[in-house]
Amino acid sequence: MNKIFKASIFAVAALATVSLTSCSDDDDDKNDPVDPNAYAQDLDYDSENAAAWGNYAVNVAKLLNDDSQALYDEWNNSFAKSFKNHDAASGYKSALDCVKQIIEGCVDIANEVGTAKIGEPVDYWNSNEKTQALYAVESWYSWHSRDDYKNNILSIANSMLGQPITGSPAKYDYQTAMKQGNLTQNSVIVKCMSNDNLRAASIAVWQNVGKAWSAIDAIPQPFRNNIGSNEAAAAMDACEALVKSLKALNGLVDDNLSEKDCQAIVDQFVDKVALPTYKDLAAKNKALLTAVQALQKNPSNATCEAACEAWLASRQPWETSEAFLFGPVSELGLDPNMDSWPLDQAGIVQVMKEQKWSSFQWTGEYAEGNEAIEAAQSLRGFHTLEYLLFKDGKARTVK
Repeated sequence: MNKIFKASIFAVAALATVSLTSCSDDDDDKNDPVDPNAYAQDLDYDSENAAAWGNYAVNVAKLLNDDSQALYDEWNNSFAKSFKNHDAASGYKSALDCVKQIIEGCVDIANEVGTAKIGEPVDYWNSNEKTQALYAVESWYSWHSRDDYKNNILSIANSMLGQPITGSPAKYDYQTAMKQGNLTQNSVIVKCMSNDNLRAASIAVWQNVGKAWSAIDAIPQPFRNNIGSNEAAAAMDACEALVKSLKALNGLVDDNLSEKDCQAIVDQFVDKVALPTYKDLAAKNKALLTAVQALQKNPSNATCEAACEAWLASRQPWETSEAFLFGPVSELGLDPNMDSWPLDQAGIVQVMKEQKWSSFQWTGEYAEGNEAIEAAQSLRGFHTLEYLLFKDGKARTVK
């Protein structure tokens, strides 16, 4: 879930005095007081800034590795058991409460994809604020936006099915899988399908999951170049329909799912979806750190491309976890730590200039809304590393 940095990305002081060298011959935007990020956007990796660039990338990758491991450890060592038992430590009083949380998490990410991840750039675009529209597009350096959003929809599919799938949910025939015994009976979709009062609502949810994924997939690539497209508008509508169907189902489960059925759903979700996803996230971020360290030690186009591939691999489990951003990920501030958006691009360049890596580290207890913490979080995470590794959808050229 992209936590929007509350300070405007256009309020940072212009960086005309930054000593890092841009490889662009066009410096017209460098002193633009309206858009201080323009210079940062054009900045390239070269021999003059290579050391600072590599140090920044490694420091960010280390924090991603630490955060993803901490997230898995918190779930594996305590929260998974607490959530299953819905004890006082979990904050949930019953298995039904836990099931409703699972569905509410799906509502949250479906709404965010439609109204924020796609909707905010579209709103800017329709208001003729083209630059703001571009900066509002998540993952536009790597041209990975559309895949991020589809993986968010898969996080809903996985939560509802109680097992991870790949590819289009519309092509996953869960009814046939149920009949063949290939699908676990202890999932939201199956338990609801087996209940006369929930069947129609659960079918509507699954149909809308498939439609939302397909509508996002239909947006011409890259999304950053097609913000005002009819396909983007259609994807927003599909996400809205998914939100409505999820809310309708969640409003029905109270009176129609037994505590026994809810307990089975919760156990399945934790063991087959949440824990494996976070374990994969930790493993992929460990591999990402190794790849970034290799790039720092031996800068080349080949090591940069390898780091980019590792970044893309590490994004998948994160995006497929966004339907369950409750528990440790919320309490410890790990979502904005890892996935803050939009970036403070100008601030990133300033950090590279000063090589003050403490700028994006914070200590103490997490408090949402703390400006100092949010400022640090806007300078780290997946998207900062994305900025350092990618440009125009490709690995940066090592010069």
